[in-house]
Amino acid sequence: MSSAIELVTLLDDDGRHIGTADKSTVHSTNTPLHLAFSCHLLDGQGRTLATRRALGKQTWPGVWTNSFCGHPAPGETFEDAIRRRAAVELNVEVTDIRPALPNFQYRAVDASGIVENEVCPVYTAVYVGDGDVRANPEEACEVAWIEIVDLEESATATPFAFSPWLVEQIAQGIYTGGALAGTLGNALN
Repeated sequence: MSSAIELVTLLDDDGRHIGTADKSTVHSTNTPLHLAFSCHLLDGQGRTLATRRALGKQTWPGVWTNSFCGHPAPGETFEDAIRRRAAVELNVEVTDIRPALPNFQYRAVDASGIVENEVCPVYTAVYVGDGDVRANPEEACEVAWIEIVDLEESATATPFAFSPWLVEQIAQGIYTGGALAGTLGNALN
């Protein structure tokens, strides 16, 4: 585990940058609005990678979610942050990064009372590789390539087993939007 401080960008209610804070101090029962992202990886068979959050995660430990999430460092582009977190969390390279739900924002409270409060654009990307994904055990305890329709059905039928942001992203059409069609087409080629 790195001892370096990871900064997140704090936002006002209109989404304007108002400062930074140490990520380790931001998530609490009174989490300020801050910038993040979610990414859904696709493979050459038209599947998406679902990950089960590590049991040691501060929020929503053990639930299934999208491929990976993160916070862009101040001044870092979303694309660079996505590449960085893909390598850190899943030991993979990604390509063809595209916005899917660029205006996604959510606030959710987990069972311990900790709040997620994020402006969190959602992206899709293509997995570069043909082998198994080796997740960082501090980030994910399981990974599974799954048919998109199966993930949608599971998250709709049992939302408590999934992260609230994934459930909401599915409700907002993450897998039915135009960006997915382009990314999926590139993944299948």
